[in-house]
Amino acid sequence: MKFDTPATENPIDQLKVVGKPTSRIEGPLKTSGTAPYAYERHDAVPNQAYGFIVGSAIAKGRIASMDLAEAKAAPGVLAIVTAASAGTLGKGDFNTARLLGGPEIQHYHQAIAIVVAESFEQARAAAGLVRVQYTRDKGNFDLASSLDGAIKPPAFFGTEPDSSFGNFDAAFASAPVKLDEHYTTPDHSHAMMEPHASIASWDGDKLTLWTSNQMIAWSVGDVAKTLGIPRENVRLVSPYIGGGFGAKLFVRADAILAALGARAAGRPVKVALPRPLIANNTTHRPATIQRIRLGATSDGKLTSIGHESWSGDLKGGGPETAVGQTRLLYAAPHRMTAMRLAVLDLPEGNAMRAPGEAPGLMALEIAIDEMAEKLGMDPVAFRILNDTQVDPEKPERKFSQRQLNECLRIGADKFGWAARNPKPGQTRDGRWLVGTGVAAAFRNNLNEKSAARVRLDRAGRVIVETDMTDIGTGSYTIIAQTAAEMLGVPLDQVEVRLGDSLFPVSAGSGGQWGANSSTAGVYAACAKLRTAIAQKLGLDPAKATFANGKVNAGGKSIALARAAGDGEVVAEDMMEYGDLAQTFQQSTFGAHFVEVGVDAATGEIRLRRMLAVCAAGRILNPKAARSQVIGAMTMGAGAALMEELAVDKRFGFFVNHDLAGYEVPVHADIPSQDVIFLDEVDPTTSPMKAKGVGELGICGVAAAVANAVYHATGIRVRNYPVTLDKLIDRLPAIA
Repeated sequence: MKFDTPATENPIDQLKVVGKPTSRIEGPLKTSGTAPYAYERHDAVPNQAYGFIVGSAIAKGRIASMDLAEAKAAPGVLAIVTAASAGTLGKGDFNTARLLGGPEIQHYHQAIAIVVAESFEQARAAAGLVRVQYTRDKGNFDLASSLDGAIKPPAFFGTEPDSSFGNFDAAFASAPVKLDEHYTTPDHSHAMMEPHASIASWDGDKLTLWTSNQMIAWSVGDVAKTLGIPRENVRLVSPYIGGGFGAKLFVRADAILAALGARAAGRPVKVALPRPLIANNTTHRPATIQRIRLGATSDGKLTSIGHESWSGDLKGGGPETAVGQTRLLYAAPHRMTAMRLAVLDLPEGNAMRAPGEAPGLMALEIAIDEMAEKLGMDPVAFRILNDTQVDPEKPERKFSQRQLNECLRIGADKFGWAARNPKPGQTRDGRWLVGTGVAAAFRNNLNEKSAARVRLDRAGRVIVETDMTDIGTGSYTIIAQTAAEMLGVPLDQVEVRLGDSLFPVSAGSGGQWGANSSTAGVYAACAKLRTAIAQKLGLDPAKATFANGKVNAGGKSIALARAAGDGEVVAEDMMEYGDLAQTFQQSTFGAHFVEVGVDAATGEIRLRRMLAVCAAGRILNPKAARSQVIGAMTMGAGAALMEELAVDKRFGFFVNHDLAGYEVPVHADIPSQDVIFLDEVDPTTSPMKAKGVGELGICGVAAAVANAVYHATGIRVRNYPVTLDKLIDRLPAIA
């Protein structure tokens, strides 16, 4: 099915099942501990051995020698694979570094060997007996000292590094009111609950991987390319994923080394990366240094916006696209954005929840607050004044839907913004300095082609098959809701099968495109199945309606199951897209409001309440969407107040590479969170009229927290995280 004209009324608009707050259909499996995650697939294949990965102890250089004799002689050891014994390996399209290093070392904890043994403990013990001698090279591990050598990168996933509209330099120079500030965001770890884990099994020359992966089709291709085997010889199975946040978009070392270990040992091998290797061996959100310049008239209209960002990655990597939202969020006739990339010898930087917008808004939305203060304007009013209903760099292109101002107004009313003292450092609650902050939220909507197969059996049950994944976002449920709505059956009559490369290729989970795209693919398959069912029942497909397990047309009402007879009716289709996304700028919007308390004596920061107001098209399942936004708000709070991968700039690794040292928020850190979804449909996105929301919820949160801390204390912190050491010597005097 081709989606190339805006959606009109269709069966989804009945909203009998879609749009209802629905508990996750796989919830009982997860809460009872019976949902099978990758490392726990004891039933998948017998006689599993255990692999343990050896990571490089240097960040840059070469392996001079590797002595495996003691490790091979250790109890239970079945095989050891290194680059020297693995044979010729390729490099996947989505990996910056090779997943098995040696003799060249590209980053700290790059995998250099896998030890396979009868038990995990034996594999781990033997891995400690691998003796490696290195020749260390001088590496570059400091972004701040690398700015002069940073280059203009090539286009990255279709995003050009620079943009220009009007004459920024002249407009900024002549602006009556100016802001010119620098902001920094640190490296971040994904810190998902489930580690990267895989079980590999060979049947002749065919490989099956039970793995934790967000994008099945991408990773099938990368596994095949890396191992040098035909794509059709690779099967990936990933029905349940315990969090990914972008770290599992691409195949990682656990999968490739499990496959190599299984081939060498002649039996299935399971591998889970220990927590330190997740930080240093896989991917992270890269640090940024950002410069923002704003020019405005004395009455508050922005005349010029300039946003430059520097980030680093391994050679061949890409930038953190932190300027993207600035190209679209506020009106100003003169604009400039630029990204520069430094080559760093740190572990690979890559996608983490809302890549680009999350760190970009951490800077931009503080700058907007700072400019509002310079102008003597309320921060909410300043944002509303500078709204735009067209793409500022392509004024002929309108937004398909843009309710940013409504988000700001509704949020301000709900949050009690009008009662706020405009002066910072003036509100107290006992020992606490109290402040409130606001930030706009923005994230582009992306559509990806997606396919599904739908079956109707003789019991009237509907089975949906697609390689779409569920990373804790509720994919199972919204796909079931879509099929139930389209075919007029109760939700409990729908079975959803996900995460298997034997199924039709879906959009996968990433980029906030998963929900709308995957359900649109199911819509297409169900539409095709509706036609096939009507024809089998001798009814006119154009006039047939599906409800209560029956098909109605021409005065007839026939049980759906009759169409299957003694077998089943099967339909498969794909949703593909025309140029509507080019004709209309499709984006999601929101507003975040935060109240904090700052201890007047110690600088300790406490979040008191948070509110998100989101405009993101039709919300397919408000219960799951609310959960996603609350989780995103929590991640944003972590980015604001505590999360930072500390770089050892001598040896090139992240020091705090476990959950004891890398702090993330817990329930007690945020006592009150609320989410409001605006009533919105967007017919330009798909027949579902939905958009993504899972990443929108993190965008702007950190800045709202930082702005609230400033309002509480009068101290402006531009370098994240906002920790008490950056406040304590500047706190207001205690009366």
